[in-house]
Amino acid sequence: MGANHAHGPAIPASRRTVWLTLAVIIPLALGTVIGLIALWPSDKPGAGAAPGLERLTGTITSIALKPCPELPPEEGVAAGAEQPPPDPASCGDAEIRLTSGANAGQRITTDLPSGPGAQRFAEGDDVVLVHTPDSTLDASPYLLSDHDRSTSLWIMGAAFALAVVAFGRWRGVTALVGLGVTFTLLLLFVIPAILAGEPPLAIAVVGSAAIMLAVLYLTHGFTLTTSMAVLGTLSSLTLTGLLSYGAIGLAQLNGITDESSLYLDMSYRIDAQGLLLASILIGSLGVLDDVTVTQAVTVTELAHANPSYGFLQLYRAAARVGRAHIASVINTIILAYSGASLPLLLLISVAKQPLGEVLTNPLIAQEIVRSVVGTLGLIAAVPLTTALTALVSSRRPGLDHHGDASPASRHRRRANDLQETSVPSPGVLEPAHDRPRPVRHDHGFWDDPRDQ
Repeated sequence: MGANHAHGPAIPASRRTVWLTLAVIIPLALGTVIGLIALWPSDKPGAGAAPGLERLTGTITSIALKPCPELPPEEGVAAGAEQPPPDPASCGDAEIRLTSGANAGQRITTDLPSGPGAQRFAEGDDVVLVHTPDSTLDASPYLLSDHDRSTSLWIMGAAFALAVVAFGRWRGVTALVGLGVTFTLLLLFVIPAILAGEPPLAIAVVGSAAIMLAVLYLTHGFTLTTSMAVLGTLSSLTLTGLLSYGAIGLAQLNGITDESSLYLDMSYRIDAQGLLLASILIGSLGVLDDVTVTQAVTVTELAHANPSYGFLQLYRAAARVGRAHIASVINTIILAYSGASLPLLLLISVAKQPLGEVLTNPLIAQEIVRSVVGTLGLIAAVPLTTALTALVSSRRPGLDHHGDASPASRHRRRANDLQETSVPSPGVLEPAHDRPRPVRHDHGFWDDPRDQ
């Protein structure tokens, strides 16, 4: 099916297998392209930044600390109650040299941010400022907002790319191209289309299909092995979507669990439940790609190392690898969700709520649904992808790579026909060493102890 970027052998496929695969892949690709065209967001004016505000960058040249003022009593706190003192490092003025904007190079002075959760700054820090040129307040029009992390992020991104290319070589380059395609589709199609009012579920289905086709074929080449991984991913993703739809309805989740989802629902009229379903599909796609590609390549390598293996032998051998992979991936998923929700878990622990109330909390229940549905989709991906790849990898004896009888097979068939028509002379026994001997197996296939 074209150029192969894989280092291992390609599946010796028959013409019929290739045509059947193309009969599924080509309509899928065409449907994805049609969906992208139909759902692609038009150029609509967005909310953008607030009018009169300008984002600038600068570098802190000096900081002058001063005594912190007394804080007014907080609402709900009894009068005379002791309050935690403010951080002395957050009280003072910062002199900043602007590095962007019309006044680049100019030095300005502004207050350090204070209060709970405020950033801490030091001399030499690269910072981000908000400029309000039309401000009428008796204060600096520059507001110190945050640290400027662009340089550090560029350094980490370059280190990431170098490591991927150094280890993966050409495969690493194609993986980076696939990563760029993923970000492009997410930033230019998925997010703008949802904000434009398109159904989140339809956007997730089309976006996931486009990412899957582009990334898998770019990274692993246009081969039959990759096509089996694509079909396995598509089947598992469809099952994940159906399970997600049923689980969200069964748990009666509406997708509104925090201020962000509430703001999107009220301000942009976005279907929060559909957005939850879309996030489950897109989040499951990355792990599904990992599992399906691993299974497809495993079956292909087994078929190359053991050409005599049939469908069942390839399936059973690759399924053992898949079971070990799934066992570790399940733990990875749970740890990933737990790490992302660690602050929330700490708050729940401090509140000392009963376990039943914790698990039925909408935010926790939503993460449980994500984990369970994603895991079920992963489990289904292993047998589906393994079976599809084993079906096209197991070569029937007597057939060449094009699905026709090979010359050696035709020669053996003619010799057998001649032998069957010849009649041995009476009293002449066939020599013992010329008799066909049964093939001896070290162990029965169905009794493989590794499957117990």
